[in-house]
Amino acid sequence: MPFLSDTLARVKPSPTIAVTTKAAQLKATGKDVIGLGAGEPDFDTPQNIKDAAKRAIDAGRTKYTAVDGIPELKAAICAKFLRENGLTYTPAQITVGTGGKQTLYNALMATCNPGDEVIIPAPYWVSYPDMVLLAGGTPVPVVAGIETNFKLTPEQLEAAITPKTKWFIFNSPSNPTGAGYTRAELKALCDVLLHHPHVWIMSDDMYEHLVFGDFTFCTPAEVEPALYDRTLTCNGVSKSYAMTGWRIGYAAGPVALIKAMGTIQSQSTSNPCSVSQYAALEALTGPQDFLAENRKVFERRRDLVVSMLNAAKGVTCPNPEGAFYVYPDISACIGKVTAGGTLISNDEVFATALLEETGVAVVFGAAFGLSPNFRVSYATADETLREACSRIQTFCAALT
Repeated sequence: MPFLSDTLARVKPSPTIAVTTKAAQLKATGKDVIGLGAGEPDFDTPQNIKDAAKRAIDAGRTKYTAVDGIPELKAAICAKFLRENGLTYTPAQITVGTGGKQTLYNALMATCNPGDEVIIPAPYWVSYPDMVLLAGGTPVPVVAGIETNFKLTPEQLEAAITPKTKWFIFNSPSNPTGAGYTRAELKALCDVLLHHPHVWIMSDDMYEHLVFGDFTFCTPAEVEPALYDRTLTCNGVSKSYAMTGWRIGYAAGPVALIKAMGTIQSQSTSNPCSVSQYAALEALTGPQDFLAENRKVFERRRDLVVSMLNAAKGVTCPNPEGAFYVYPDISACIGKVTAGGTLISNDEVFATALLEETGVAVVFGAAFGLSPNFRVSYATADETLREACSRIQTFCAALT
């Protein structure tokens, strides 16, 4: 359409949202659909958090707030970073946005100029490259394949850095793979970044509390304090606290950057929802015991899904360290024909045929920058996951 901007042509709608929407549409027509596309916990928001929101409403805390967060929430975020990450920030170094996505987007909008490059390890969260493009920058995907457990090596990072590099986006545990970097692996990446002082680090820590076994979470500014002054540490309450719809994300970094991000936000959305901010305040300051309980549930689901998918013909599913995703490889399925007569030429065709023939909705790997794979979100009931994986096994067994 001639009145639409050129900017729009540089980006595409979120594939994960598209899959979830298509699954919902098919379910509405009566089809038996199991949706494994959305990255959203099936747990309800804890009662104490909901109660805090109700108290905020009853107290009339429904007006505009400071653009980038109420003082009480900023103070709680500072306390969280000190308590859990050993990082010291002042409220002036904190910004609160409408979800984690807005804080990332604000940072890119506030810093990217035409020609600026942003290194993004692939597989990546689908929104990273498009946000860079919207901000006028150039995404530079660097593939970290199954042979390195989907983790970027120091050599790859070094090779990707140029004089034009502005940001390195780091996400651990990862969406879509669940891969988590050990302290030693992260320190090796930080050592590379120390030699390139023009490169800033954007650390997306959204899945911090969703780690399994003896894996220990760590974040760049914690592992290498020398990078503190050029690191934006991003987090939020969406995943760990089952608050996806409340839309509260936050970030900590240098005062000048935080102020610039606030300027962007002041002319876009202004403040995040006031009631959600008070709910997030309770999330960060209230009881935390449920985090460990939920983590055990997710770990059990991970083990179930990894086991069943590895039993599927032609599927190889690594065992992730965290988050609530797996990212199986389907190289052995490419070129085969489904029971319904579809030739599997790539992972998008695989995912489409899987949905149409079995009613299981997954997200194809090309959306995340690495094929042939697909992403499963196991943030749903055990029995649902068991049925979905059984259907995937049947679908793969019928390939010829």
